[in-house]
Amino acid sequence: MPKINFVWSFIYEQAIHNPTVDEEFNYEKYEKFVNLFIKKVELIWRELEQKIFNYCQKLTGLVWKKEEISVYVIKTSSIMPISDPLTISTQFQSGKNIFSLTPERFIDMMIHELIHNLFIQNDKEMGDYFGYILKKYKKENFDTSIHLLVHAIHKKIFLKYFGKERLNKEIEMSSFYPSYKKSWKIVNEKGEDSIINEFKNYLADLPKEKA
Repeated sequence: MPKINFVWSFIYEQAIHNPTVDEEFNYEKYEKFVNLFIKKVELIWRELEQKIFNYCQKLTGLVWKKEEISVYVIKTSSIMPISDPLTISTQFQSGKNIFSLTPERFIDMMIHELIHNLFIQNDKEMGDYFGYILKKYKKENFDTSIHLLVHAIHKKIFLKYFGKERLNKEIEMSSFYPSYKKSWKIVNEKGEDSIINEFKNYLADLPKEKA
């Protein structure tokens, strides 16, 4: 199973993320802030890390291929979380407003991106699953369709390790993004198990490569 390596890269922050916000870059201030935040996140994450990685494999039938996954922790950005390179800011600027993440909220966002990352690591094994989904849900937009499986897996993780109240908070936060809101609606109506089983059945029907 992989291990998360939390990283702060001052070059990445300064060159890519800091220009998107109003705050002036300050190396010492930023480094201290991010390192303290990472310590808080690690206290929570390390207790669950291997359990969640194992559960993702069990749910999907996919295998983590990397022994280490770097998660770039950014102090402040207006750029949304990214799955590759996996990047999440602790503070998000939207307009003139800055929203700060708790360590728990950071972990929830990280798990979302890790699920995407699992798919990236298994690009060949997944065939054209997302092409299949885009055709099946052609009435929905791209972001809604490709997040159905992500949200179905994430819902199972929430219910197993964090509880229904935290799941409901995730869905509430997602309501600010129409595509995510619709995706969660479909998952809750159709059922997360149904969507995951549909994915596994799709994988089972893929042609097997000859040895």
